[in-house]
Amino acid sequence: MAESQRRWRAACPNCGAPVEFASAASASAVCSFCRSTLLRDGETLSRIGQSAEIFDDYSPLQLGATGRWAGAGFAVVGRVQRGSELGNWNEWHLLFEAGEQQRVGWLSEDNGQFVLSLEAPLAELPPPEPQVGLPLTLAGQRWQVAAVVEAAVRAAEGELPRAPQDGRVVELRNERDEVGSLEYRQDQSAVWSVGRRVQLADLALQGLRTTAEGESVAEAKFKGRSIACPSCGAPLEPKLTESRSMACAQCQAVVELPEGDAKALGFTRQPTGAPPLIPLGRTGTLALAGEKPQGWTVVGYQERCDLPEDGDDEQSFWREYLLYNRLAGFAFLVDTREGWSLVRTLTGAPALSRGGASWQSRAYDERWTYQAKTTHVLGEFYWPVKLDDRVRVTDYASKDGQYLLSREQQGREVTWSAGQTLDAATVQKAFGLSAPAAQFTRDASAFKNSGGTLLRNIVIGLFLLVLLFALLRACSSDDCQRYKDSFGEFSNEYRQCRATARSGGGSYIGNSGGSYGGYSSGGGGHK
Repeated sequence: MAESQRRWRAACPNCGAPVEFASAASASAVCSFCRSTLLRDGETLSRIGQSAEIFDDYSPLQLGATGRWAGAGFAVVGRVQRGSELGNWNEWHLLFEAGEQQRVGWLSEDNGQFVLSLEAPLAELPPPEPQVGLPLTLAGQRWQVAAVVEAAVRAAEGELPRAPQDGRVVELRNERDEVGSLEYRQDQSAVWSVGRRVQLADLALQGLRTTAEGESVAEAKFKGRSIACPSCGAPLEPKLTESRSMACAQCQAVVELPEGDAKALGFTRQPTGAPPLIPLGRTGTLALAGEKPQGWTVVGYQERCDLPEDGDDEQSFWREYLLYNRLAGFAFLVDTREGWSLVRTLTGAPALSRGGASWQSRAYDERWTYQAKTTHVLGEFYWPVKLDDRVRVTDYASKDGQYLLSREQQGREVTWSAGQTLDAATVQKAFGLSAPAAQFTRDASAFKNSGGTLLRNIVIGLFLLVLLFALLRACSSDDCQRYKDSFGEFSNEYRQCRATARSGGGSYIGNSGGSYGGYSSGGGGHK
């Protein structure tokens, strides 16, 4: 046994292999030889359990990697793999350079996003039963409860500040773009940490999993991954290591992708649909608000609709393209009857007020609240997408209609997204599309909120639609031609119009609902 100011080494009580602690503050470790979970008490190591093998999730991180954050260096010394009904995720234990006080840090990895957080003391008792979607004051700050999950420890490795345990994890977010995490442990204690989203490129990381040619080991292995579709047997070829589900290109069955090299088992059949306006794999250059233009590749596509609560209400359909950029992560390009918009999910949560919300010093008015579901998907997704997934959506827009917010709640998770409207010509040019202009043109002015002017426009618009309907009935055998011209022969809008006409209900005129691009991530509501 050898001990220095920070490092301490002892033999594993189960197999005798050396177990080293880089910090005197660390109280637990997992033996790299026999996978025993060990607890340190002074100079004594005791075995308290057995950890499962780490499953290969294609992470670029590994033990021993180093980096810098906020002027301080750190080393990656441990990892806990957790999971819940929302998915699986990694929590990497960071050991920072010794200072006046040793800080316990975590780099949480989920859905291709990373949050770096530091543990902090919690002066007050945590709330016993936090409720998803409700406000909460904790550690002197106002938060919103974004998720409450029962998190299980799947596996662990390396050096940890305490023995990993199953337990409830509560995720909090605030308008300062911070993420708070409360871990309720079995011994009735609670671990509190606060962090922010980070980009790996900003952490000056060294020692990542790479090949001799500099390629990520995870990506190199991923390229050789072979998965058979459990529905038709055709090979599934996901392009992204973050993908958790995809639609088979042969039979369009929706398949939940397995971890590592396991076989895919679960799938849902869906009928073949019309191709999207923007083909999968197409790359276009677009700029998010306040950011430089970047290349975005279409990796997934889903069709969604609202669920009218009143039988007399019309149904609205829209489309969401999942975009990917290697450095920036994921974004959504949304196509509704009101127009196109480009949005991304938020780490924080806007501040709510009566009839509105505020985010980054901008005020938004609440527009619609409705139930929505997914009806058709293509491509791949970083969450376990499911047909008929149902969420509660609330949409907001700035007074000029240019900026958008969307809040989605599904079960015990709330997700916020924000973005801005785009001209149809911008979308068409960005992706080099040659489809008829009518299929891209939408009335983006519908996003604007102008009080009495909006109401007057709605009344006038309804009158004109009724007049147009009468004219169409008089001079055309196809009352739904304008939907066919605008959205295509196989669109939900055109099909719904034809079905309504056949039943004697007249032409289909949808309402102005439709998500601005919020989504149900379904994965890892933890950081």
